[in-house]
Amino acid sequence: MNVKGTLQHILDHQYSRPAGILGWVIGEKMIRQHKPETLWTIEKLQLQENERILEIGCGAGFALKQIASLNVGHTMTGLDLSETLLQSAALRNRKAITQNQMELVHGTVEEMPFPNEQFTAVFSIHSIYFWEDLFKSFHEIHRVLTPGGTVLMTLCDGKDGEDWDSIKKMIRDELLPLMKQLKFKDLCVLEGPVSRGYHTVGVYGVKS
Repeated sequence: MNVKGTLQHILDHQYSRPAGILGWVIGEKMIRQHKPETLWTIEKLQLQENERILEIGCGAGFALKQIASLNVGHTMTGLDLSETLLQSAALRNRKAITQNQMELVHGTVEEMPFPNEQFTAVFSIHSIYFWEDLFKSFHEIHRVLTPGGTVLMTLCDGKDGEDWDSIKKMIRDELLPLMKQLKFKDLCVLEGPVSRGYHTVGVYGVKS
């Protein structure tokens, strides 16, 4: 592998599981890059008072901090593979954690360490690309959601007017059929903001 290829491999690994100083830098960079779709995702969740919210792939904790700032009685849990980013999220959300409004958990979406029907809302932003098993992941999401709970997956499906056929196919042929099989209702694909040329969509559903 040449130098360019080696560097790309390192970066690809860091984006999937940031670690160390480089991981911390990437976590802060992702906050800046993904701010428009993060704020859009929170809006589209249409959270009511006193929700129990899980973010899968919470990264450095920006979305959780925005939700905590709403001050409407939510309890929040962030799940991430990266211990480095969980440390950043803990620093960013010291107040909410101290007040027992927020918990940060190291773990995988395929085997989430939570009891059944714990959360009223589950969301994820630019994390689904890295999930190893979509089937197991959505069975877990279904398991931890309360009946009537909402799920919103935010991801990019194109850039600069060019469609990413592999992502669109994944949504159409894998994700939506799987959610339908699990009896999610009100399934839809929401049009999100264009951020840095990237086209954002959100896959939304409600647990029956």
